[in-house]
Amino acid sequence: MSDARLFVLAHDIARTRAVQAVKEAPAGYVVRIEPPKRNGAQNALLHVELSEIAKCMEWAGKKRSIETWKRLLTAAWLRARGESVELLPALDGHGVDVVFRRTSDLDRSECAELTTFIQAWKAEHMETMA
Repeated sequence: MSDARLFVLAHDIARTRAVQAVKEAPAGYVVRIEPPKRNGAQNALLHVELSEIAKCMEWAGKKRSIETWKRLLTAAWLRARGESVELLPALDGHGVDVVFRRTSDLDRSECAELTTFIQAWKAEHMETMA
């Protein structure tokens, strides 16, 4: 059993309980404050957009999976916002791999920004959608 505790700072009582837990925590414990991760509705919308693109669009001469479109569009979004995407030699020596942030690590505002980016990309390329 873990001694970990999670507090969602949604109201004053939660904040008070979080402060009390910090005061009572043994030396060496760790406290992390972070924005909330994306929610289910955001995840669903993201996948609706990706599904529509995967169903109608081709890239590099063929249809691509939802996962491939997610990777392509996430990498493009990261570059658009100035974040790095790395192209590294494959560990097995055969080809290359693209390394970038996973969408599951996005907070709510980042997920909203990515979804808006995808919608804009889709609108711009809609004439090529069958």
